Amino acid sequence: MSAAVATLQKSVLPWWVVLIEGIAVLILGVLLITNTAATLVTLVTFLGAWWLVQGIMDIVGIFIDHTAWGWKLFSGILGIIAGLIILQHPIWSTLLVPTVLVSLLGFMGLVMGAVGIVRAFQGDGWPAAVLGLVSILFGLFLIFNPAVTGLFALPLVLGVFAIVGGIIAIFGAFRIRSAQK
Repeated sequence: MSAAVATLQKSVLPWWVVLIEGIAVLILGVLLITNTAATLVTLVTFLGAWWLVQGIMDIVGIFIDHTAWGWKLFSGILGIIAGLIILQHPIWSTLLVPTVLVSLLGFMGLVMGAVGIVRAFQGDGWPAAVLGLVSILFGLFLIFNPAVTGLFALPLVLGVFAIVGGIIAIFGAFRIRSAQK
């Protein structure tokens, strides 16, 4: 049994949760490619709501755990401000947020790609290496073209990642299911 299957067997989530997640991500990927504007506005609005709630939770967390209260206060205020701005101006934010987030996504792509390649050498096999290399290439593309990518290519890139990730999650769910039998 490979290390990847052994890891999947020890998964905390039931196989059907991974399957539902894969199907949802696959649908999101298709929507990002086929209905870009509406899907992007919806995603940015959800991002604003998430930042708002996260900011509130960070500030509430100060009263529960006093460690690093300065960082919690800073991230809480920043999250609340960013969330409110996005929720008040969803169309404007849809144009601005992707351009700003492209650099972050590019760096995340580089890190995730490197992790994927390392995991491939640790027993996850060649698919992890291929996905790691693709992630690095997309990360470099995003970093070197932030303005153009943010407005035009980001939904396509996210759509492709979501479709590929959804398919991998669906296959992974069935591998978990068969490994648990």
